Amino acid sequence: MPVDVSKLRIVLYPHPALRAKAKPVPAITDEVRQVAARMLELMHEAPGVGLAAPQVGLSWRLFVAGPTGDPKDDRVFVNPVLLDPGRDLEDYEEGCLSLPDITGEIRRPAKISVEATDLDGKRFRLTSDELPARIWQHETDHLDAILIIDRMPPMDRIANQKAVRELEKKKAR
Repeated sequence: MPVDVSKLRIVLYPHPALRAKAKPVPAITDEVRQVAARMLELMHEAPGVGLAAPQVGLSWRLFVAGPTGDPKDDRVFVNPVLLDPGRDLEDYEEGCLSLPDITGEIRRPAKISVEATDLDGKRFRLTSDELPARIWQHETDHLDAILIIDRMPPMDRIANQKAVRELEKKKAR
Protein backbone atom coordinates (compact mmCIF):
# COMPACT_ATOMS: atom_id res chain seq x y z
CA MET A 1 0.00 0.00 0.00
CA PRO A 2 1.51 3.35 -1.03
CA VAL A 3 2.45 5.82 1.69
CA ASP A 4 0.70 9.21 1.70
CA VAL A 5 3.77 11.23 2.58
CA SER A 6 1.69 14.34 3.35
CA LYS A 7 0.04 12.49 6.25
CA LEU A 8 3.26 11.40 7.95
CA ARG A 9 3.55 12.73 11.50
CA ILE A 10 5.70 11.83 14.49
CA VAL A 11 3.81 9.23 16.52
CA LEU A 12 3.94 9.23 20.30
CA TYR A 13 4.38 6.41 22.77
CA PRO A 14 2.57 4.00 23.16
CA HIS A 15 1.85 3.88 19.38
CA PRO A 16 2.15 0.21 18.28
CA ALA A 17 4.65 1.05 15.50
CA LEU A 18 7.18 1.92 18.21
CA ARG A 19 7.03 -1.65 19.55
CA ALA A 20 7.24 -3.52 16.24
CA LYS A 21 10.59 -4.60 14.80
CA ALA A 22 11.03 -2.82 11.46
CA LYS A 23 11.39 -4.73 8.19
CA PRO A 24 14.17 -4.21 5.64
CA VAL A 25 13.52 -1.76 2.81
CA PRO A 26 13.60 -3.97 -0.32
CA ALA A 27 14.63 -1.25 -2.81
CA ILE A 28 15.37 2.45 -3.04
CA THR A 29 12.32 3.87 -4.82
CA ASP A 30 10.85 7.33 -5.32
CA GLU A 31 8.49 6.53 -2.44
CA VAL A 32 11.46 5.79 -0.13
CA ARG A 33 13.10 9.06 -1.19
CA GLN A 34 9.86 11.02 -0.54
CA VAL A 35 9.41 9.40 2.88
CA ALA A 36 13.03 10.21 3.79
CA ALA A 37 12.57 13.84 2.69
CA ARG A 38 9.41 14.15 4.80
CA MET A 39 11.17 12.56 7.78
CA LEU A 40 13.97 15.12 7.50
CA GLU A 41 11.36 17.90 7.48
CA LEU A 42 9.67 16.48 10.56
CA MET A 43 13.01 16.02 12.34
CA HIS A 44 13.95 19.67 11.74
CA GLU A 45 10.47 20.97 12.67
CA ALA A 46 10.48 19.05 15.99
CA PRO A 47 13.46 19.94 16.35
CA GLY A 48 15.52 16.79 16.73
CA VAL A 49 18.77 15.22 15.55
CA GLY A 50 17.36 11.90 14.33
CA LEU A 51 14.11 10.20 13.36
CA ALA A 52 13.41 6.55 12.58
CA ALA A 53 10.66 5.28 10.25
CA PRO A 54 8.74 3.59 13.12
CA GLN A 55 8.43 7.07 14.66
CA VAL A 56 6.26 8.08 11.69
CA GLY A 57 4.30 4.83 11.84
CA LEU A 58 6.23 2.91 9.17
CA SER A 59 7.78 -0.50 9.79
CA TRP A 60 10.82 0.27 7.62
CA ARG A 61 14.50 -0.10 8.53
CA LEU A 62 15.29 3.51 7.71
CA PHE A 63 16.33 6.51 9.76
CA VAL A 64 17.47 10.05 9.14
CA ALA A 65 20.05 11.98 11.15
CA GLY A 66 21.20 15.57 11.33
CA PRO A 67 23.65 15.93 14.20
CA THR A 68 24.41 19.62 13.64
CA GLY A 69 20.95 20.93 12.80
CA ASP A 70 22.32 22.19 9.48
CA PRO A 71 20.45 20.50 6.57
CA LYS A 72 23.72 20.13 4.65
CA ASP A 73 24.82 17.61 7.30
CA ASP A 74 21.61 15.53 7.07
CA ARG A 75 21.96 11.87 6.12
CA VAL A 76 19.60 9.03 5.30
CA PHE A 77 20.37 5.49 6.48
CA VAL A 78 18.49 2.66 4.74
CA ASN A 79 18.83 -0.85 6.20
CA PRO A 80 21.51 0.26 8.68
CA VAL A 81 23.70 -2.19 10.57
CA LEU A 82 25.79 -1.18 13.59
CA LEU A 83 29.32 -2.60 13.65
CA ASP A 84 32.42 -2.61 15.83
CA PRO A 85 31.10 -1.05 19.04
CA GLY A 86 33.91 0.32 21.18
CA ARG A 87 34.58 -1.11 24.62
CA ASP A 88 34.31 2.26 26.37
CA LEU A 89 30.76 3.03 27.47
CA GLU A 90 29.45 6.53 28.10
CA ASP A 91 26.36 7.82 29.87
CA TYR A 92 24.57 10.65 28.13
CA GLU A 93 21.18 12.23 28.67
CA GLU A 94 18.91 11.31 25.77
CA GLY A 95 15.45 12.40 24.81
CA CYS A 96 13.14 11.12 22.09
CA LEU A 97 10.68 12.84 19.76
CA SER A 98 8.17 10.04 20.41
CA LEU A 99 8.51 10.46 24.19
CA PRO A 100 8.22 14.23 24.70
CA ASP A 101 9.46 15.65 28.01
CA ILE A 102 11.10 12.34 28.94
CA THR A 103 14.87 12.09 29.27
CA GLY A 104 17.29 9.69 30.87
CA GLU A 105 20.94 8.81 31.18
CA ILE A 106 21.53 6.12 28.57
CA ARG A 107 24.75 4.08 28.54
CA ARG A 108 26.06 3.23 25.09
CA PRO A 109 29.39 2.48 23.41
CA ALA A 110 31.19 5.79 22.85
CA LYS A 111 32.45 4.68 19.44
CA ILE A 112 30.63 2.71 16.76
CA SER A 113 30.42 2.23 13.01
CA VAL A 114 27.29 2.08 10.89
CA GLU A 115 26.89 0.58 7.46
CA ALA A 116 23.81 1.53 5.43
CA THR A 117 22.47 2.27 1.96
CA ASP A 118 21.98 5.84 0.76
CA LEU A 119 19.17 7.14 -1.45
CA ASP A 120 21.24 6.41 -4.57
CA GLY A 121 21.37 2.73 -3.60
CA LYS A 122 25.05 2.82 -2.59
CA ARG A 123 26.30 1.17 0.61
CA PHE A 124 28.45 3.35 2.85
CA ARG A 125 30.17 3.01 6.19
CA LEU A 126 30.79 5.70 8.81
CA THR A 127 32.52 5.63 12.18
CA SER A 128 32.12 8.12 15.02
CA ASP A 129 32.92 8.59 18.68
CA GLU A 130 30.85 11.77 18.97
CA LEU A 131 27.14 12.70 18.79
CA PRO A 132 26.54 10.87 15.48
CA ALA A 133 27.51 7.56 17.14
CA ARG A 134 24.85 8.09 19.81
CA ILE A 135 22.22 9.10 17.22
CA TRP A 136 22.89 6.00 15.10
CA GLN A 137 22.50 3.74 18.14
CA HIS A 138 19.33 5.50 19.35
CA GLU A 139 17.67 5.36 15.93
CA THR A 140 18.73 1.74 15.34
CA ASP A 141 17.11 0.92 18.68
CA HIS A 142 13.84 2.29 17.23
CA LEU A 143 14.20 -0.10 14.29
CA ASP A 144 14.50 -2.94 16.81
CA ALA A 145 11.48 -1.72 18.86
CA ILE A 146 13.65 -0.52 21.78
CA LEU A 147 12.91 2.82 23.43
CA ILE A 148 14.96 4.95 25.81
CA ILE A 149 12.56 4.00 28.61
CA ASP A 150 13.80 0.42 28.14
CA ARG A 151 17.45 1.46 28.57
CA MET A 152 17.12 3.94 31.43
CA PRO A 153 18.59 3.18 34.83
CA PRO A 154 15.99 2.55 37.57
CA MET A 155 16.17 6.07 39.05
CA ASP A 156 15.45 7.68 35.67
CA ARG A 157 12.55 5.25 35.11
CA ILE A 158 11.07 6.28 38.44
CA ALA A 159 11.59 9.98 37.67
CA ASN A 160 9.75 9.58 34.34
CA GLN A 161 6.89 7.32 35.50
CA LYS A 162 4.33 10.11 35.63
CA ALA A 163 5.18 11.43 32.15
CA VAL A 164 5.03 7.90 30.69
CA ARG A 165 1.64 7.29 32.32
CA GLU A 166 0.35 10.60 30.92
CA LEU A 167 1.30 9.49 27.39
CA GLU A 168 -0.43 6.15 27.96
CA LYS A 169 -3.58 7.91 29.22
CA LYS A 170 -3.67 10.19 26.16
CA LYS A 171 -3.56 7.12 23.93
CA ALA A 172 -6.40 5.47 25.87
CA ARG A 173 -8.70 8.46 25.25
